[in-house]
Amino acid sequence: MEILVIIIGGAIAFVLFLNHMNKKRRAALIEKYKDESIVAKIMGRMIWQGQTPEQLTDSLGTPVDVDRKVLKTKTKEIWKYNQTGKGRFALRVTLENGEVVGWEQKS
Repeated sequence: MEILVIIIGGAIAFVLFLNHMNKKRRAALIEKYKDESIVAKIMGRMIWQGQTPEQLTDSLGTPVDVDRKVLKTKTKEIWKYNQTGKGRFALRVTLENGEVVGWEQKS
């Protein structure tokens, strides 16, 4: 019975810690972006067209790999997330001139 109480107490403490960290992160993001709708998207780990590289990193983290091409009229990058094998990724986000223009997600 004591073990069960310790486990439940630890689980509650962990949930409270995560809640505290989420509140701190949200407050820092509001300070940074000054826009609740952007912060809500980032906290929801969303991708959207027009998203900046910094917002994408705040939302999904640092990509596993990036392909970059500099063309005459634009710079194109493909940010790769969730590696599933050699050269295979479950998510690829395309940025042009520093803005998300699309993404492809495989299940």
